[in-house]
Amino acid sequence: MSARLAIRFRRWVIVAIAIGALLFVAGSIWAGFDETTRALSRFRWSWMIAVLALTLVNYGLRFVKWHYLLGRLGVPMPLVDDSWNFAAGLAMVISPGKAGELLKPYVVRARTNTPMARTIPALVTERLTDGIAMLILAGMSVSTYASDKVHYLTIPAAIVVITMAVLSSKRLSLGLLGRCEPLPLVGRFARKLEEMYLSMRTCVAPVPLVLTVLLSIVAWGAECVGFWIVLHGLEINASLDVSIFIYAFATVAGGAMPGGLGVAEGALTGGVITLMPGTDQGSAVAAALLIRVATLWFGVLIGAGALFKLSRMLGDELDLDQTEDQAEDQAS
Repeated sequence: MSARLAIRFRRWVIVAIAIGALLFVAGSIWAGFDETTRALSRFRWSWMIAVLALTLVNYGLRFVKWHYLLGRLGVPMPLVDDSWNFAAGLAMVISPGKAGELLKPYVVRARTNTPMARTIPALVTERLTDGIAMLILAGMSVSTYASDKVHYLTIPAAIVVITMAVLSSKRLSLGLLGRCEPLPLVGRFARKLEEMYLSMRTCVAPVPLVLTVLLSIVAWGAECVGFWIVLHGLEINASLDVSIFIYAFATVAGGAMPGGLGVAEGALTGGVITLMPGTDQGSAVAAALLIRVATLWFGVLIGAGALFKLSRMLGDELDLDQTEDQAEDQAS
């Protein structure tokens, strides 16, 4: 791994772990250390194997989606190399603004010589369909469990619908891009933005959009089931539908933060306390901690190992500074 990438990734991990630890300490203080410790001590740890397996199902299906989108764009990325590439991207969710996820199109460029302007739309579509899936999963029960918070889902859903409507109109989209061309800062990116738009249309055409959203629903539904197992492992009698709602809603709420840090944990804890009467605060904090270890931190661990594998594949080319610079160069 290049020295600068190693240093930068290590900084992200240190900061993310520090934030995670502070959140756990703050939650434990609020709930009471004794209550949280007791909850963790009664957890059926053998059940964690099933939770981690469901997380792997999530990762596997999302990889299938990513590789399928590259295929739609006609990018000849070798399957094994792309699996390491996708796995490395799991570690990048903790990067500021998730900008580190540009590593995936950068690696594709290094292996296939495909311009990043052509493959960044696959990354955008991957994340977009994840968001749509979580909105659907949360929306199925929002009126039942949080009717006063429907706007938290309807606002992002409206943004997605408007965006998709604009993308579906080639004339409108190219017209808007044409109007941007005279602008001093955006104008020099106009041609690359047009290339990205055309690739984006390929990714979000009706058939691939439906397929990738369905894959995303199953993938994230697996993690929702994992949360349900965690709750039952803590002896919390939770229904599957409320477990799906809490996990999906918390994931949507934390979507703007790197790894959802802070927001997702708070939403998970608050959701358990609010929607599962009789659950003590310590158990709610423990549930949030366990599912985040099994999803976010498990992925970061896998991603860290994959980054070392990529470094051997690509040598000194794998440099995050170059990744970010290359994204800008490809757009200029």
